[in-house]
Amino acid sequence: MDTIPADNFTVELQQLDTTPRAERAKWLLNSPEPPSLWHKLTTLLRDTVSPLGNKLSSSADRPAGSKGGTGTAVCFLQGLFPILKWGRDYKAAQFKNDFMAGLTLASLCIPQSIGYANLAKLDPQYGLYTSVVPPVIYALMGSSREIAIGPVAVVSLLLSAMIQNIIDPSVDPTNYRRLVFTVTFFAGTFQAMFGLFRLGFLVDFLSHAAIVGFMGGAAIVIGLQQLKGLLGIDHFTTKTDVVSVLDAVVKSLHRPWNPLNFVLGCSFLIFILITRFIGRRKRKLFWLPAMAPLFSVILSTLIVYLTKADKHGIKIVKHFKGGLNPSSVHQLQFGSPHVGEAAKIGLICAIIALTEAIAVGRSFASLKGYQLDGNKEMVAMGFMNIVGSLTSCYAATGSFSRTAVNYTAGCETVVSNIVMAITVLVSLLFFTRLLYYTPIAILASIILSALPGLIDLNEAYNIWKVDKLDFLVCIGAFFGVLFGSVKIGLLVAVTISFVKIILNSVRPSTEEQGRLPATYIFRDITQFPMATKITGMLIVRVDSGTLCFANANFIKERILRRVTDENGENTKDRVGVLVLDMSNVMSIDTSAILALEELQKKLTSQGIEVRLLSLYYLTL
Repeated sequence: MDTIPADNFTVELQQLDTTPRAERAKWLLNSPEPPSLWHKLTTLLRDTVSPLGNKLSSSADRPAGSKGGTGTAVCFLQGLFPILKWGRDYKAAQFKNDFMAGLTLASLCIPQSIGYANLAKLDPQYGLYTSVVPPVIYALMGSSREIAIGPVAVVSLLLSAMIQNIIDPSVDPTNYRRLVFTVTFFAGTFQAMFGLFRLGFLVDFLSHAAIVGFMGGAAIVIGLQQLKGLLGIDHFTTKTDVVSVLDAVVKSLHRPWNPLNFVLGCSFLIFILITRFIGRRKRKLFWLPAMAPLFSVILSTLIVYLTKADKHGIKIVKHFKGGLNPSSVHQLQFGSPHVGEAAKIGLICAIIALTEAIAVGRSFASLKGYQLDGNKEMVAMGFMNIVGSLTSCYAATGSFSRTAVNYTAGCETVVSNIVMAITVLVSLLFFTRLLYYTPIAILASIILSALPGLIDLNEAYNIWKVDKLDFLVCIGAFFGVLFGSVKIGLLVAVTISFVKIILNSVRPSTEEQGRLPATYIFRDITQFPMATKITGMLIVRVDSGTLCFANANFIKERILRRVTDENGENTKDRVGVLVLDMSNVMSIDTSAILALEELQKKLTSQGIEVRLLSLYYLTL
């Protein structure tokens, strides 16, 4: 590594500086008075807890012609119900596109909702109920134009896997259903609180890598659970880990079972996958994979009805109650001894559902070139599930597969959700009796066909290439769900994520800086080999936003080691000045100040001056 003599460097700086001294005096930065503790607390509270921010009070956001309190009230309502703002400019051409997208969406939603209700250990009508009320509430309060609301596989698995440990749905289905509604109410309450009090950062503790691993593991678990319906098995394990499920399948195969269920389910599964392949190859046939599940339900139901296959071992739905969503207010169990467990499960469901919905919404919003307000989405999701819990719905969120269909079908706004909800409601009112003979194997095949989208091998490989610790989080979540349970998978993922955060905080790196040729720019000499050192001077940058008790001594030891190594390499030109680049440091505590004082004393005793560079005003 080349070095620049300190004298030459000083001369160059003097030649460069031609600004008069009086002008330069204006550039001097005096140490400002630090903000008071009360000011810090109130600022933090205002930025974190402000329900709707300062946007609603801004005059720029007020409607034209509105003044004073009226304008503020209108802005508040438009912020809470975005449909009041964009609905004024809604055109007939947009409704045409939304109408067609809504019908296409309903054709996929109806069979999936029935299947997901079965996965949640509920009667099939509850899946359709969940596709009626929550989408309408979201259409009034949500800000995503493309997202499709309804039941999803992962949340359905979460509910069944965790609630059945408290109440067995096969033994006491009524109290099981009541607890599901109670969990949904708590999930909606937590989601609304996250949005109203701007606590969305809590969702960020579940990292992208954790979600990728969790979704992959959950997809395999869901797929294994569908073997019960696909094989027509009567007795099955309530556990979700892969070992228990496979053991139950092997034991069931030793008993008499009807292969017609398997043949029927696999036939329509192959049909659905073929239509999906055709739809991807020919974009004009996007409606084909969307219509395939509904067509499969109708055709298989007709086959069973006409051939009376249910008399020959084909398992059918049987129980299917139609009509409007009944009220479930009286079914909420706030006085139950299980209310504490319901709140815990509700919190987990709230975080998982929000993570999936916001990820889906932002992905498709970026394709249309607009921003999605995460806090508003949380409020909309929260109220959607609160109202849903009062109208016989279980936890709903945004579905990636249905949102993709909605987007491809040409939706313009969330009106497509309203069209879908009305279509599902019409089905509940007039067509539920026809679904009595629907084979359970078909519902299993529909769920299985939707699972490949939850397993993202390419993203897992990208995580491996970018960050090995992140990949460890991904793998931990995956195997935790697969061989433990949903709760264990989440716990493993969050634990590894926290360990990673702690390691990065308490073991930050330090970089030795050198000057780039023919410039006055200094960069890391490892990353920029052409950068040259200054003779007799060691410039070190601290790569940490916070200097605190957790990392101060580590940084001090790293710097002392660098000074020792530098003097050991250069016996002639020893380090006379240590420059600490503090441009990254935004805050510092008393322990870090003490460590810097000890560093200065030790180096001063060795004849080395210590200088601090680019201090942030709060650290002065």
